[in-house]
Amino acid sequence: MEQIIPLISEVGFPIVVTLYLLYRIESKLDLVVQSIQSLPDKMRERT
Repeated sequence: MEQIIPLISEVGFPIVVTLYLLYRIESKLDLVVQSIQSLPDKMRERT
């Protein structure tokens, strides 16, 4: 048990930060995918 607590404190913070950043990037990637999918329709409208 004494070895687990330092391990959690050393590894836990980077894991939490990584999960948070992945969550934020995922929402932005959804917007990018949506924009790319709507691009052909917008290109058709211009011609």
